[in-house]
Amino acid sequence: MDFTGLIDLAAARTGGRAVSANDEFFAPKSNLLKAGKAVWLEGKYTERGKWMDGWETRRRRTPGFDWCVVKLGLRGVARGVNIDTAYFTGNFPSHAALEARDGAGPWREILPKTELKGGSDNLFEIQDAAPITHVRLNIFPDGGVARLRVYGDVVPDWAGRGKKVLVDLAAVQNGGLPLLSSDRYFSHPQNLIMPGRAKNMGDGWETKRRRGPGYDWTILKLGAAGTLKKIEVDTNHFKGNYPDSCMIEGVHMPAASPEALADEFAPWITVLPQTKLSANKRHFFQKQIVAHGPVTHARLNIYPDGGVSRLRLWGTRA
Repeated sequence: MDFTGLIDLAAARTGGRAVSANDEFFAPKSNLLKAGKAVWLEGKYTERGKWMDGWETRRRRTPGFDWCVVKLGLRGVARGVNIDTAYFTGNFPSHAALEARDGAGPWREILPKTELKGGSDNLFEIQDAAPITHVRLNIFPDGGVARLRVYGDVVPDWAGRGKKVLVDLAAVQNGGLPLLSSDRYFSHPQNLIMPGRAKNMGDGWETKRRRGPGYDWTILKLGAAGTLKKIEVDTNHFKGNYPDSCMIEGVHMPAASPEALADEFAPWITVLPQTKLSANKRHFFQKQIVAHGPVTHARLNIYPDGGVSRLRLWGTRA
């Protein structure tokens, strides 16, 4: 199972926090959830030793193991984890295990004690199918981990939100997920559905420069089937590389595979006709929406290429 395309439930950008650890002598626990790959800075030291972009404990001289508790930014079902030991080569833990819980419930093991490799991604599939809000990373006996990624399916909380209330059906916190895209050379379409506005040009979806006919696109699964009422296409930070225009399509295919959705005969309908865009601007569309039936997936087409920072698809749940 390739779970790395799913949402990282623990990411700091969606509210994930390392809330406690028994030791963080050499490097702080907060590094575990930082965006991007860990970096190495040759010759950089702190008063406690070599600067490391990760969480690193001191050398253990007594029995036991070290641990760190992480509150997930998004409640969901974990499908796989990456215990990334990048740049930890002579100081990585020999083994790791993961426990999880939902709210204040009891801890349960979701990954048994497992051997790790140093300076490497360590990818493990998770078989536990119950939603979780916290994980506890146990490392044996001590050492450093650069990043912890908990990939899974977001379980949105619809309680108190009536079906007539407008919600962003594509938002990551509501269960939205990019499934496929024509190109993600510069940045990933997951950025489109993240909270807040983009921090910079890298915090969006940007394709390479197109040198032939055609256009770029990305397909998103909505968190719930719904009727789209309002759309925002934000080109924040994209000034010399924003798309000339965009179009949004929708389809109601609840059980469709990504391959079926990308098929040329899939019954996509136009929701927003091809519309001109401007640089570095939030574009809002309501009256321009032409299709009003419930959809389960949306497709953003950009002409011919370029970058979009955020996509908001407000609608009412079916």
